[in-house]
Amino acid sequence: MPSYALLFEYDGTPFVGWQRQATGLSVQQVLEEAAAHLNGGEVPTVIAAGRTDAGVHAEGQVAQVTLAGDLPPERVREALNFHTKPHPIAVLGAAVMPEDWSARFSAIGRAYRFRILNRRARPALDLGRVWHVQRRLDAAAMHEAAQGLLGKHDFSAYRATACQAKSPLRTLDRLDVARLGDEVVITAAARAFLHHQVRNMVGTLVEVGMGRRPVSWPRSVLEGRDRGRAGQTAPPEGLVLTGVRYPEAIDWR
Repeated sequence: MPSYALLFEYDGTPFVGWQRQATGLSVQQVLEEAAAHLNGGEVPTVIAAGRTDAGVHAEGQVAQVTLAGDLPPERVREALNFHTKPHPIAVLGAAVMPEDWSARFSAIGRAYRFRILNRRARPALDLGRVWHVQRRLDAAAMHEAAQGLLGKHDFSAYRATACQAKSPLRTLDRLDVARLGDEVVITAAARAFLHHQVRNMVGTLVEVGMGRRPVSWPRSVLEGRDRGRAGQTAPPEGLVLTGVRYPEAIDWR
């Protein structure tokens, strides 16, 4: 049975997150039920490169699914797009992959973007896609503070209490903060992240941007390894999974 990689995007607003839950609709459920139409009616398991929380979006999520029939990737893509309607999920590409390939474990990098709308007026066009912070943020100070978090560290201070990762050790490759007009944009990249790590880092950096904490504070929080000392968990709507990297180039169709 062929294994397919899927490249897709979704608006996380109406979902309880990526993973199936006892109640509420998940991205995984929509994709699996759509894939059943290509699998003789049997619902297959779709495994994603990374689980996103309720309200978190994706523009470059990757998943894998094994189907009973040997179908061209183009047909898989088009059929999934048909059967996922009217939900806000779009399959951008599909590819046949080797049996030992894993969307999750073969990944060598994941990247996220967090958008903060930093103005007095509330969002209208970007409602549900930004964190609205009215108080003026010092993006340069936030960026300087963010550089103190780069490298391999114990990120216990920035992980969720319910995080199920066996180790808090992660290597943060990139954490940039830049102002683009009325927006402050945070870009993060690593091989893997802990649960809520990006949102907790953003919430902590905002304290620096508001002038409530010094530039050195996020690093001291990191070294203290105490989640209670860090800033708030930034809301999910500002976060987007922008892409997943693999050692090999994938021939998306």
